[in-house]
Amino acid sequence: MWKTGTLLLLWVLLASGELQQETGTRRLPPPGKLDFGYVPAGVYETLAHYEPGPIGILFHMVHGFLHVVQPNAFPQDLIVKLAKDKFGAIQTEYQKAIYYEIGFLVCAAVGLLFAILMPIVGLFFCMCRCCDNCGGEMHQRQRKNADCRRGLLGTLLFSTSLVITIGVLCAYAANQNLSSQVKNIRRLVNSNMRDLHTFANDTPMQIDYLISQYATAKNKVIYDLHNIGPLLGGRIHDQLDKEVHPALDRVLNMAGAMRETKEALENVSVGLELLQEGTGKLNFNLSLVRTSINRTLNDPGCHDEKSDATSAQLCRNIRQSLSQLQISANFTRLPNVNTQLEKMNDVLKTDLSAIVQRGYSSLNDTPNMVIEQTRSVAESIQGLVDGIGNNISSFSKVFPVQSCLSNFSIFVNHVHAKIEDYYPEIDKMDFYRWIGCIALCCMVVLVLTFNYLGLLCGTLGYDKHASPTTRGCISNTGGTMLMAGVGFSFIFSWVLMGVVTTIFLAGGNMEKLVCEPFHTKEVFKVVDTPYLVNPEWKNFIPGYMYNDSNLELTAESLYSTCKKNKGIYSAMRLDKVFNISSFLNTTVFTKDVVSQLDSVNIDLRGIILLEAEGKQNLLDFSEAGLSEINYADYLEEVNKGVTVVDLLSFARELESQTDLMPRGALHTALKGHVGTLRQIHSQQIIPMEQAMSALNQSMRFLERTASDLPNKVLAVLDAIEAAQYLISQNATHLVKRETGKYTATIVGYFHQYIEWVKTSLAMEVAPCKPFSNMVDTSEILACSFFVDSMNTFWMGLGCSTLFLLPSIILAVKLAKYYRRMETEDVYDDSSVSGTWHFTL
Repeated sequence: MWKTGTLLLLWVLLASGELQQETGTRRLPPPGKLDFGYVPAGVYETLAHYEPGPIGILFHMVHGFLHVVQPNAFPQDLIVKLAKDKFGAIQTEYQKAIYYEIGFLVCAAVGLLFAILMPIVGLFFCMCRCCDNCGGEMHQRQRKNADCRRGLLGTLLFSTSLVITIGVLCAYAANQNLSSQVKNIRRLVNSNMRDLHTFANDTPMQIDYLISQYATAKNKVIYDLHNIGPLLGGRIHDQLDKEVHPALDRVLNMAGAMRETKEALENVSVGLELLQEGTGKLNFNLSLVRTSINRTLNDPGCHDEKSDATSAQLCRNIRQSLSQLQISANFTRLPNVNTQLEKMNDVLKTDLSAIVQRGYSSLNDTPNMVIEQTRSVAESIQGLVDGIGNNISSFSKVFPVQSCLSNFSIFVNHVHAKIEDYYPEIDKMDFYRWIGCIALCCMVVLVLTFNYLGLLCGTLGYDKHASPTTRGCISNTGGTMLMAGVGFSFIFSWVLMGVVTTIFLAGGNMEKLVCEPFHTKEVFKVVDTPYLVNPEWKNFIPGYMYNDSNLELTAESLYSTCKKNKGIYSAMRLDKVFNISSFLNTTVFTKDVVSQLDSVNIDLRGIILLEAEGKQNLLDFSEAGLSEINYADYLEEVNKGVTVVDLLSFARELESQTDLMPRGALHTALKGHVGTLRQIHSQQIIPMEQAMSALNQSMRFLERTASDLPNKVLAVLDAIEAAQYLISQNATHLVKRETGKYTATIVGYFHQYIEWVKTSLAMEVAPCKPFSNMVDTSEILACSFFVDSMNTFWMGLGCSTLFLLPSIILAVKLAKYYRRMETEDVYDDSSVSGTWHFTL
């Protein structure tokens, strides 16, 4: 039946419901790791942990005592040898067994000796008392320290009785604890059975959830297929863009250079006309100024050296400096650039920037090209994805799920019903046990009652003035009760010790050979000993379950794995029956998907980076005649000054010389010429200087542009041709590489799902905590409830029984001081001092 139930569990694990389809729009996770959620887990209610409470102190005391009695290590080798030989080896291994049990044997021998000798000693004690010996003579000698001896004996008997009381209370507490814990057996068993039902009911639901989560991977694959343009095409575009974009940028920069060249030529043409015209006007005006100043210097004041030598000298100086009033730069000799400007206008009739933008657009259209060229492949892969889902869900039909679940539930219910049938018997047996233990405790309590009553009556009825023969009735009753306690001690003590010894041997060995090794897991090492259960099985669990004893599956590993609440698939090594890794093989499931994606052939020859018109436009630019311009002549002229002398400096010099002349017509006329020169500078020189500066900048730009222009254009065209060749001829490797990455991403979703299924099946699906809980519950029932309680019972009862010995001795001696004697010693004053006379 046990094997049938286990096989039913296996069938449950291998079965599930239909693949659930997506019923609503689900928000897809971002690219990368998929989110499959959490496997729905049932809640197991059994808490296989026992806290004994205050009585646990007594349990620890018992464990400590047993460790003192039996400090030897667990005899694993001995037990294995005995088990293998079916206890036939006890004849040869008895010395090891005796050595291990020596502590128990010594204690048992002491108990047995106690049980045998006590009734014999009691019999002889009674016979001795009947012969007026052993304290049976009703005569008490008077001693000076009688009161002290009586008090000491009373104190010692009371202390001994207290120890006996504590012992019997411990025994009673252990007895009551066991009875109360027996009532919890039903709760623990019912909790374990409910957990088994939870295990059976939740397992198919969990496996259904695993299969239903295929929709997560499927939806992500479909999402990526619908977005194959941005994903695959975008990757291809990004890789091409690294090589192509710089080439197109160079063409675009060349287009900008064309526009700037045209502007520079226009500036040169306009500036040259302005400078040629301005030079003529300036030359004319300077001639007029020179002539006018010469006429002014013909004034008689400039020739009268006798009357005004200074003015004459100043006039000669001014006349000598008039030769500097003439133009320096001659722009009339410079050729114009109209030919080059016309060619540039023709070049710019073609919008090269627009052509380049069409190249950019053609490159950026790569994702759309990929979408169009992979449409049929994407559609076929979607069909394959649905087929993979059907294959994954197909293994749920391998086993009859409902019948397996029904059979397993019937099995659990049958076992539960059988256990329920035993509850009345368990309660009856526990009641009888409780009555027996109470009876044993009552034996000790009866002795304690006589001891306490004897002490009470003897103490209250004692009269220190009364002689031994005249003691009161109460005191005499106390002494009689003490002797009654002695009698019952002899009657019960051997029975108590016999029971204590029997329970001690059984409970102590149970604790040392079962309970303690279970906590240290040494008992599992015995169970897992190779070839112990069956000489042909190395490991009996896989040998029994799978007929493969070499499989690494032991009782300890099974228990430890279930204790961690991991899945029964990994705990029971069910991969031996159903290898999920071979069934959910990524390569097998995705080989058709990989084949379809490998067949993708993306043709990028439709991408045209630069049309023929644009290439011709670049060649026309290189042939625009910019190199024919005589840049040296232009730069030579623009680097000259407008006039030979700075007109403002000349005007200031003329003004300073005029200020040295006496005021008059000459002075006034020269002042007028100074103003004319300054006016010419502001109205003609400054605009010409500005025009020359602009002409200088334009010519230098044109010179830089024209420098090796044909080679620059050819380099740009070569870069475009190389980029175009990369797209048209050498992009196959790039496309295959990026397609491989895209394929790896698609397959990765399946791989994530399958790995998640494997991990969940091993860690979360069908957690086998109920089975380890059943083992722990059995240990709690056997060890924590029964063995610990019974061990505590014999410890308390044994302690009380042992202390009955000093109680007997003390009670016999103390009774002499309480009972009424028949004779006494009388002291005679007339006699010799210190002499006592015996009288009747």
